[in-house]
Amino acid sequence: MDYAPLIKELGRGARGARDLTREQAESLFGEMLDGRVPDMELGAMLIALRVKGESADEVASFLAAMQARTAALKAPAGPRTVLLPSFNGARKQANLMPLVAKLLAREGLPVLIFGRHDFDSRHSPFELLDALDLPASASMQEAEQRLRDERLAVLPLQMLNPGLNSLMALRPRLGVRNSSHSLAKLLDPFPTGRGVRVVAVTHPEYLDSMSQALPALTAGGGRALLMRASEGEAYAHLRRKAHLIGFQDGRTAPLHPADTADLDWPLSPACVPADNAALIQAMLDGQETIPPRIAEQVAALRLLATN
Repeated sequence: MDYAPLIKELGRGARGARDLTREQAESLFGEMLDGRVPDMELGAMLIALRVKGESADEVASFLAAMQARTAALKAPAGPRTVLLPSFNGARKQANLMPLVAKLLAREGLPVLIFGRHDFDSRHSPFELLDALDLPASASMQEAEQRLRDERLAVLPLQMLNPGLNSLMALRPRLGVRNSSHSLAKLLDPFPTGRGVRVVAVTHPEYLDSMSQALPALTAGGGRALLMRASEGEAYAHLRRKAHLIGFQDGRTAPLHPADTADLDWPLSPACVPADNAALIQAMLDGQETIPPRIAEQVAALRLLATN
């Protein structure tokens, strides 16, 4: 592939840049994932895409390339498996993503947590999962067994999609995120209709782009929950107005009243994995109150996984 013409089109700035065709976008992202793009050209295009912003067609094409290179997992019988991506960790408040996972698994709903961690300034979600006795599976087969027997498994992104993992690993080197960080939230290793994507976004503009992408992704039996993230993690903000948008069979699904107000709920500063794990266990044991926003998120995911 000749990259110079693509860089010329993408690198004209936020106003002058042109979108790639679907064919160009899928071929280009496929070559990125396969590690075939030289470093200089790769960096130029990733930065240009970040400045320009990905179009809906580019996102769909990038996703097709990503899914074609994602390892397949056998879905356990019963409800759909909830997919909880984790790429950020805790900074100022306790990370309650594992609480969502544990509550769902306790109700018999399978949950797969997957991701990677690059932030030196944040506490790793995988250290937190270890503290909760939820270590990453050593193989795909082990993850499938844990989903079947324990209803909860953890996998590093490297095992599901090595190329995507490599692109995300460029963040410290480039200084900023790239297209792969958004695409990773849409990864689904299960057969069509057997997974529930949880797409947690931080910036409002991504609510718009993901809202455009998810109807096509859920056509034919798919399910997804689009929501505002807490510190980039896939659990509902404990204070903000709830923003839970469900997608099923290519349509939006009403999951939560639109007029829900902000709540005056305390945010725990228990960021250290041991303290964070103790807080989550106390909530599971009934010694601490489960935040209402978490209960609402779990209820929404239960509907998507079972209907």
